[in-house]
Amino acid sequence: MKCYTEQFDDGPGGWFGWIDNARGPKSLERADSCVISRSPWWIDYNHAPPGAGYMHLLFMLLTSGSPGENQREVSGENRFIKGGFGTDFTNAELTMKLRGELLSRNTQMLLLIQGVHQGICTGWLLTGQPVTVTPDWSEQKITATADESQWTCLGSRHDRSDFYGRTPLRTVLSDVNADILLVLFPLDIAPMGPGTVDLHRQRPEKDYPVWRSRLPEGYVMLDEIRIQFAQ
Repeated sequence: MKCYTEQFDDGPGGWFGWIDNARGPKSLERADSCVISRSPWWIDYNHAPPGAGYMHLLFMLLTSGSPGENQREVSGENRFIKGGFGTDFTNAELTMKLRGELLSRNTQMLLLIQGVHQGICTGWLLTGQPVTVTPDWSEQKITATADESQWTCLGSRHDRSDFYGRTPLRTVLSDVNADILLVLFPLDIAPMGPGTVDLHRQRPEKDYPVWRSRLPEGYVMLDEIRIQFAQ
């Protein structure tokens, strides 16, 4: 069995944040051998209803491929890909050391896995095993079980079904060839101001303003993440 460990002592190791659909990845803050994700976070609307809903993307890591120049400048050398850890996450154990101050606003921090199969990108959220963020350092452990009742498939918003969709969990778990993320889900999207809004067909903060006071605020510090692969 292989164990991937990232302690962020020498850069972000391939981990990054996200600006938006148009501008892509951004660098995470760094301090005291950890990476930091801080609000305000972008609203990911790619999975708006009839998909599973909206979320914030806090920490992301590509799991395969060859990162381009911009990606390397933002996230540094991807030590996961360089280490050849592979993409079979079936029953992998993920252990994280983290802390933060978070106004969660009824969201949970969750693991998201994504894989592309037959041209469709499928995301599964491990909603049965939320990660707890506390003001003091704590170690949180979750397992990428093949039990579909522990997960929620993200699906797609009305106009992204050419790219996002639903592939069986076991297929995606066995080949998480896109990325893994830590996200805040689900977000409470409330339009601000007068006028008629087609809530889920239009895009929050791109087509209409929202009440940010109903969205999570704060920061999360990630000091270490370990992935113990089952096979």
